[in-house]
Amino acid sequence: MTTALQQQAFALDARYNAHRAPESPNFRTLYIRRRSQLLRETQRDPERWKQYLRLRSMLLQQRYGSSAVESSSSNLSRSSSMSTDQHSTVVTPRGHLVPTKQAEASRALVGGTSIAENYAFVGVHHIFDQHSEAVTMVKFANNDKSTICCASLDFTLSICDVTSEPPTVSAILRGHSKAVTGFDWSANNDLIVSSSLDGTCRVWKVSDFSCLRIVQDSNNSQFLCCMFQPINNNLFVTGNSRGELKIANVSTGRFMKNTCKIGGNVLCLTSDNSGKIFWVGNDKGEIVSLFCELNGALCKTKKILLSPNCSITSLSYRAWISREARDPLLLVNATNNSFCLFSVLDGEGTLQLKKSFQNRQQKHIVRSTFCPIMSFRQGACVVTGSEDGSVYFVDVEKVGNRAVVNTLQGHASAVLGISFNYDESLLATSDLQGLVILWKKGNLL
Repeated sequence: MTTALQQQAFALDARYNAHRAPESPNFRTLYIRRRSQLLRETQRDPERWKQYLRLRSMLLQQRYGSSAVESSSSNLSRSSSMSTDQHSTVVTPRGHLVPTKQAEASRALVGGTSIAENYAFVGVHHIFDQHSEAVTMVKFANNDKSTICCASLDFTLSICDVTSEPPTVSAILRGHSKAVTGFDWSANNDLIVSSSLDGTCRVWKVSDFSCLRIVQDSNNSQFLCCMFQPINNNLFVTGNSRGELKIANVSTGRFMKNTCKIGGNVLCLTSDNSGKIFWVGNDKGEIVSLFCELNGALCKTKKILLSPNCSITSLSYRAWISREARDPLLLVNATNNSFCLFSVLDGEGTLQLKKSFQNRQQKHIVRSTFCPIMSFRQGACVVTGSEDGSVYFVDVEKVGNRAVVNTLQGHASAVLGISFNYDESLLATSDLQGLVILWKKGNLL
């Protein structure tokens, strides 16, 4: 109870932080970092905390005005069935995501704790403010709990060491001449590929932070997303503003001849673990499944329409969601105020809707993620950003108000990027103002 009230106090300060010193981002970062520290160290009983919150809120409103910020409100209060076409055909789920009566073995492995208890965060580990524009994506290195990369609209990427004392920015990767839209780590974390609105993809060497390759689009199309081919990191896949999916060779720095036309703006992509099936989302509300041939050729297999008037902004694949329920799933964010879970039915990537949850998202590229080690727990948790400035932990096995098991409040603008390190000790979230917050779990740190 006390921890939740401390978090509310921090969130209240964070919402007004942009108005304290508009011309001094360094001061704002130092202020909010110190506030987080003081709030963690302050001991009050719940009633005193409630009195403090009321008084603090009144003083901040008097100082900066009640219209300075919008109050956060949850849009994840209920789940509903959705259609995969425009005729609103209801898709009936095949069953529960997790057969909880058969999940006692997983429950025993984590000491009988609930999903909510396992995702109870105790405070802020660190705040990064090295970017001057929105940080659109954050991602920890593979199987790593200390290194994270951030991509920003300020034309740069940054690599940070989050476990050093204090956490530090290891490098700023400069070279793109327009906003960076996405990036990916290679399997062994020695390379990073980034995409940009400047019509190039760059391959960076992590060892010395140098640019190894620059791959130019022949039509000067804007690159909107990219990822390494999972089973062959000498190749990476890109999506662009011409609705095309292309594969580039890292060694040659050139695109392969095969181009797959998707349509619209290709905003996001993901693949299964084998790299044989890819899913692509565009700004026409479509999710397209593709099969990747051995020679690198991409062949469209299936397409569904989530909603004709929305953009698909995030796709994440998980081969199985619990030890007892090995059900391949696709996690999807869209600008129709929702995020959804789809079942992967076959080897062609056919999708069937399992569940949909409401989430405030209408115009920004908001992302979500599966929790890395949720497979050992009863229930199944995902985390999503939101345009209301909150981070939501959602047990996708539950419905209604019970689905949201935790909410993190600390951002003063839309939360865009989200990433766990591999052991779930830290969660990184980024926002529209360029702030990156590292949240820590008390039982692990």
